Amino acid sequence: MIEHFYPEKDYGTPARLSENLVTLNIDGVDITVPEGTSVMHAAARADINIPKLCATDNMEAFGSCRLCTVEIEGRRGYPASCTTPVEPGMVVLSQTQALAKLRRNVMELYISDHPLDCLTCPANGDCELQDMAGAVGLREVRYGFDGENHLDAAKDESNPYFSFDPSKCIACSRCVRACGEVQGTFALTIEGRGFDSKVSAGKNTNFVESDCVSCGACVQACPTSTLMEKSVIDHGQPEHSVITTCAYCGVGCSFKAEMKGTQVIRMTPWKGGSANHGHSCVKGRFAFGYATHKDRLTKPMIRESIDEPWNEVSWEEAIAFSARRLREVQEKYGRKSVGGITSSRCTNEETYLVQKLIRAALGNNNTDTCARVCHSPTGYGLKMTLGESAGTQDFDSVMEADCIMVIGANPTDAHPVFGSMMRKRLREGASLIVADPREIDLLDTPHAGEGIHLPLLPGTNVALINALAHVIVTEGLEDEAFVAERCEPEDYRAWREFVAEERHAPEQMADVIGVPAEALRRAARQYANAGNGAIYYGLGVTEHSQGSTMVMGIANLAMATGNIGRPGVGVNPLRGQNNVQGSCDMGSFPHELPGYQPVNNDQIRGRFEAAWGVSLDAEPGLRIPHMFDAAIAGEFKAMYVQGEDIAQSDPNTHHVEAALRSLELLIVQDLFLNETAKFAHVILPGSTFLEKNGTFTNAERRINRVRKVMPPLAGKEDWEVTMALANALGYPMHYDHPSEIMDEIASLTPSFTNVSFDKLDELGSIQWPCNDEHPEGMPIMHGDSFPIGLGRMVVTEFIPTTEKVSESYPLLLTTGRILSQYNVGAQTRRTDNNVWHSEDELEIHPHDAQLRQIADGQPVTIASRTGNTVLKAKLSKRMQPGVVYTTFHFPHSGANVITTDNSDWATNCPEYKVTAVQVLGTDANALSNWQQKFYAFTREQLDHLEAGSEQGSR
Repeated sequence: MIEHFYPEKDYGTPARLSENLVTLNIDGVDITVPEGTSVMHAAARADINIPKLCATDNMEAFGSCRLCTVEIEGRRGYPASCTTPVEPGMVVLSQTQALAKLRRNVMELYISDHPLDCLTCPANGDCELQDMAGAVGLREVRYGFDGENHLDAAKDESNPYFSFDPSKCIACSRCVRACGEVQGTFALTIEGRGFDSKVSAGKNTNFVESDCVSCGACVQACPTSTLMEKSVIDHGQPEHSVITTCAYCGVGCSFKAEMKGTQVIRMTPWKGGSANHGHSCVKGRFAFGYATHKDRLTKPMIRESIDEPWNEVSWEEAIAFSARRLREVQEKYGRKSVGGITSSRCTNEETYLVQKLIRAALGNNNTDTCARVCHSPTGYGLKMTLGESAGTQDFDSVMEADCIMVIGANPTDAHPVFGSMMRKRLREGASLIVADPREIDLLDTPHAGEGIHLPLLPGTNVALINALAHVIVTEGLEDEAFVAERCEPEDYRAWREFVAEERHAPEQMADVIGVPAEALRRAARQYANAGNGAIYYGLGVTEHSQGSTMVMGIANLAMATGNIGRPGVGVNPLRGQNNVQGSCDMGSFPHELPGYQPVNNDQIRGRFEAAWGVSLDAEPGLRIPHMFDAAIAGEFKAMYVQGEDIAQSDPNTHHVEAALRSLELLIVQDLFLNETAKFAHVILPGSTFLEKNGTFTNAERRINRVRKVMPPLAGKEDWEVTMALANALGYPMHYDHPSEIMDEIASLTPSFTNVSFDKLDELGSIQWPCNDEHPEGMPIMHGDSFPIGLGRMVVTEFIPTTEKVSESYPLLLTTGRILSQYNVGAQTRRTDNNVWHSEDELEIHPHDAQLRQIADGQPVTIASRTGNTVLKAKLSKRMQPGVVYTTFHFPHSGANVITTDNSDWATNCPEYKVTAVQVLGTDANALSNWQQKFYAFTREQLDHLEAGSEQGSR
């Protein structure tokens, strides 16, 4: 049982307690609490504070410190209140002379082996040991320091963000338990026994070289200054805090930015945050230094040609230059020759203004967002099947799942706080299915239930989902009642007949998918027979030529098994960047106005025209890849890019750069001079999440407040820049605060009708839809019905990708992310996170490396049909033979130089996950030797691969 020592509504992870109530008496006060509550928690509800050291509000009770002992009528001894459950009629005394003496003696023993440096200790004023010494009335220590002690223990300063001073450790185990229970890494342990007990990060190793993932849970749990942020050691204790939302991944963790004036001292995860419940990862907790990095852009710059040097100018001059050049381009090439790209890193309000500027001020719908290259198939696929372009659950729902299926995602690296929550549920006994070409850490969860890894070949997702569906319908594992009540009958019959065809049987598809038939059957049964089956997926689903088809296939499977509409189930896309969901919600796509409302619907468009005071184009605009094509063709000549580095993040870098060079005007609004800025004519400095007000919407549709904690380094928040540009273009925008922009959004967007900053401040966060029917939001969607009435099951034909392996390109490259870095790395590369990952590497199976005489750490050339680059090889058995893997966090790695132009048939989301490549050692002699051996001994294998690729086996 998880204990909570404070009764606030959103304090820590919700405890699952009995509905039966128990009444007891503590210090003369009658208290009624749920059965299973501890005496300590019951006391806290009555504002009775029992001293404690080892107990904390987000971990299981431990009972080791002996400070929280109490007297219970009818019982012998002094039981620990944190581990003693309440009983009806129990009478408890928490303050007696005997208890006071016992607590002072215990505390005296702690202090006797603790440095007496409270005046100079960096934790002074924020030390529970110091607080408890005062609480129990300890005034002197009778035991000297001349005997055996730990005061000379050496510090561990290896971690860039926190220090470990074992001389101050009281061996309370809170850090060890936080590492296991909260984070799920189990990197820390108590080594030795008795007086020799000490916290260890691994045998004969330090923190940075251990399995520690630097989530900060141990630092937050430590009651002394044993584990302490180096920022606090350097700058002292913060003096005020502001609650805001992390600007990294799509989990949307709530943090307290703890400040001294306008300087951020530390970021502490806020326990009232409904997405993270007081947990964090290395990025959100520690990697905030980029906000004040010396590379930050602080002055606008302009130039007439990209071959000229930059000229720093005033905001007024930069805005006027941008507006004049935009109008000149439109006068010369037409109204539709310009467009813009919104940001998934900026707030909802800022993104809304950019698409409004393009539509209302520039007069076209040439607006798109980075979600095009990551999760646009999610929007299309879920809209077609379930009727809403978003995931169905809240994150807490996973704690009710009996079977967790993860497809094409690596939560512990890309969404680490939610990954920790998943691990917790797995340790409680939920089963796991992972469909991924590469082994992921989730499969190594200690003490988890049954786990199945389906190492499918890149590009075979749809074949996999059809094979799973075949097992479910042919073995009678459907939820017939759900299908009959909730699904469109004709669609269901067509889908059922389709997947029941023998060609979809696991035995027929095993060679195509690369997974044994029995494993496919076992996975299908495990998911279908679970009481609650939940599917979570990532970019390994969407970034394919059949991304939209796969999303629809996942929705089909969930509906067929009745895993929709209640806690513990659902279809859950794991969004990559902090506001991918929000940028889509805000109308960033060229065919949709805010709230996914079609731009070609006269009635809907009329409402926006009335509100915005301008006629709007009824014709959908250009998507990002179409903008590039049109630029090269000479038809698209100017672009406004807010907060996206398309030159690094988009596929086929050579093609992207050619398009950017073709533009007569490129306006880049960002934090740093990035790869895209090399082709820009105007630089408008951006602002970080610490410098602005607004909202982000996370992967569970949760709208969270972003609150300004420091003034913008460049003098303007991003929304103010866009507003100024619109006014310079002759279209009036007048807002005094982002709350006014949200009020406008709510007036035009049905799913946001009742959203306001005041309501967000009142409730903490809101999951849309938030309207008259759901005034406080909707954590679980589709409980009784779908927005489209009955769910639509869609036939999902497997069409193999056109990207084939061949004799020249016999390997398949897939891409992903790593824990310490984020997206294109613009933020994390400017922090100490580089200690763990300072360059992109190519993971390759030892067998494939041996064939090519490639050693671990050796530079290798990766060549595809579109280009080549050089990376260091990392030999890894996580990979299967024939498949290689890399990340894309560093611009010099050129990962997207080799990706192709292939894209999803419905949304043009690029096929990042399937690129045929060759990997060769860079040494010419070794290359020659390898070629001779390879062609001599693997001719037959290559012929087989070539033939298999024609049949969709790759």
